[in-house]
This record gives sequence, structure tokens and C-alpha cells, in this order.
Amino acid sequence: MEKDVGIEVYLTATDGLGGKIKASPEDFIVEEIPMFPPREDGGGFTVALIRSRNWETNRLVRMMSRELRISRKRIRFAGTKDKRAITTQMFQFEVAPQTVRELRLKDVELLELYETSKEIDIGDLRGNRFDVRISGIRMDREDIDNNAQATLAALKEAGGFPNFFGMQRFGSFRPITHVVGKRIVKGDFKGAVDAYVAYPVEGEGEESFALRSRLEESSDYAEALRTYPDVMSFEKAMLNHLVACPGDYVGALKQLPFNLLMMFVHGYQSYMFNRVLSERIRRMLPLNEPLEGDVLMPIGRENLPDERRLVPVAEDNIEKARTQVSKGAAFVTGILFGSKPLLASGLMGEIERQVVDSEGLRPEDFTIPSIPRLSSKGIRRPLLVRTPALDIQPSDGSVRMKFELPRGCYATAMLREFMKVENLEG
Repeated sequence: MEKDVGIEVYLTATDGLGGKIKASPEDFIVEEIPMFPPREDGGGFTVALIRSRNWETNRLVRMMSRELRISRKRIRFAGTKDKRAITTQMFQFEVAPQTVRELRLKDVELLELYETSKEIDIGDLRGNRFDVRISGIRMDREDIDNNAQATLAALKEAGGFPNFFGMQRFGSFRPITHVVGKRIVKGDFKGAVDAYVAYPVEGEGEESFALRSRLEESSDYAEALRTYPDVMSFEKAMLNHLVACPGDYVGALKQLPFNLLMMFVHGYQSYMFNRVLSERIRRMLPLNEPLEGDVLMPIGRENLPDERRLVPVAEDNIEKARTQVSKGAAFVTGILFGSKPLLASGLMGEIERQVVDSEGLRPEDFTIPSIPRLSSKGIRRPLLVRTPALDIQPSDGSVRMKFELPRGCYATAMLREFMKVENLEG
């Protein structure tokens, strides 16, 4: 499954622990480190810190909107989270605190409420704090500890771990966001809809696999609307629109939450980034040392990479660039291709153009007139994440790891270097 989303290599050559994560939601605990907006009584918005168990963020927002009888457009959040986990997240509701207090959903707990006048947006967090248990390891405590320490040492020597977009970006059990995104970018809106509502994927569950297979063969949206269970609520919203408005595939896509629609285009860009990063590692080019032609991203406010300040590396500034990277003041980057791409030159530019050309893409493809808000100029992303302070707690047959990562970085991108298994979730 990782290869399907462009993750093709490991950075380290140590033996893997094996095992799996998320045997239960309690095995994957993630807590946002939010950028809380200021408190202001009567501000018009309610900020809520919410702990949930086994809820994917978009599904949770949908159910909260139903429970509170408000539009889901009046609910905002800083970061999306995968389903099989215990998560603590910041949400914002465009209603008074007393309304939010009425929320009653299974495995959803309100931890804190206050009012503010400042809206929050995606990305309003510094990072995430993780507490992850890897289970099912066929080793005793001592061997697990030795193995984990060897991989940790290798990552430190390499300067960190590869900044891959993890499976969650594409759908852990049904990795299709990049497939939908590619079809949107290519202007194939029917194909995009079909990839979301049909397009069966092995491992997604017998019932949904069978239903999607039947729709893929029949193209009978009305039958699918009758037979799809309520849990497939986003699919049913799209199918309902197609039954009411045959042929309006753009309208069907617009039935989805906007942040989910954006994840399709971003998922396709992420897939290509993963391919670029995999090829750089495969060619044994360093991730923590700039080469001529690379593009650097300096560290900015909140000690996070500053996407607005990009520095091409040339012969006349390469020594300064190497110094900045070695000090942790800048990162080597890869392309998230869009309508206004800043491609690298040199060896990295060769890799980036090779991936873009293999997809048959042009910059103008990422200008999407039918759904203008999905258009994307593209950005660059660090290739490497500095190895975090890692608390490793081994036991016979399992190990618990506690650590923090900056926003936009995936815990699974680091965990896979320790586990080295085909499917981290078993």
C-alpha cells in the first residue's frame, strides 16, 4: 500500500521490529499542540478542546453538526485526525458555549470551552504530541530495546527521518484521495466521483468492497443510493445529488466538505512529493545537506519552516546554505507541484521534472475553473524532519514510544523506519 502512494524506500538499513500499530484506539494517542485564539467573552465563537475515541475528523464534524443542528460550515478545526485513535483536538463553533455543552456523542468528551472573536483555520497548531504502542513484536524486551536504539542512532546520524506524507493523507484503509485528486486535476470529474463512490480497494471491508464493486460494474447510482449503508454518508450525499441531477459530477463533488475536497488535490500533490523523496533516497543523495540546485526553506516564527522564504542553492552560496542546514536553521525541500511551481535545478530538478513528466502534468492543470477554490499554486516541503526527543519504553512483545512532531509531519513516517513492515496497521 505504501508503494501505491509513492513511499518506496527506507532511509535506514537497520533491521525492523515488525509488529503493528492501532491494534486498538488506545494504542495511538495523539494530542494537538494548538495555537489557541485569545479568550474574549461574547466574541461570537466558541473554542472547544475535544477528546474523541475512534472518530475520523470529517465524520465527527458531520455528526456534531447534526447533533447541534447547525451547518457543518459553522464548525472549524485546526488539524484532521485519523479514525482508529484517541485524539485531542481544538474545534471552533459559531454558536454560544451553552449550545456546545449540549453535545452528546459516544466517545466524545468536552475538555474545555471558552469564547473568542478570532476564527481558527486549518494549520493553527504548532504540532502534535504522540503516545504510540507497537504490538505483536516477536522479540523480548532486550532485543526490542537494542533494535529500536540502533534505528534511533541511524536516524540521528542521517539528521532525521524522511518527511513522507503518511498513509493517513491518502486514507489508511482506502488510499484513494490522490486518485480522486489526479482526476480532478485532469478535468475528469465523472472519474473523480466514481473513484470516491466506487473504486473498491482490497482491505477496506467486505461489505463496502462488494457494494463498490457492484457500482463500478453497473454505474447504477440509484441502486447504490438504496444499498449503501448510512455510515457511508459522504458517498450517499454524492449519489443523492447524481440521482436528482444526472450528469452533474461537479455538483456531486461539491456535496463534500470543502476541506475534504481540498485533500483530494493536496493528496495528489503529496503522492508526487513522496515519489520525489523516494527517488532522492534511492539515488543516495543526502537529505540533510544541500546540493547545487536545491531549494532551501528557512526556519521562521514558532520555530517552523517558513514556506514564503525559499532560497535556491548555487555555487556562490552553497557553503552558507550548508552551514544553515547543519545548524537546523533551514531545510532542503521537495516540490508540491502546482500552477506556479518553483522547481529545483541540478540533480533535484532532474528528479522533480521526471516525476512531473511521468504524470503528464502542466502547471495550468492545477487551475481548476469548474471549482476555482480547488486550484493550487503549489509549495515546497522539507525533505527531512529532525529526530525528536524519543521516549522508548520496551516490553516483551511490544514497545511504547512518546514524542512530539511539528505540524504537517506524520508519526507513521518515523515509525515505519523502526518497524519496516508492509502495512503498519497489520
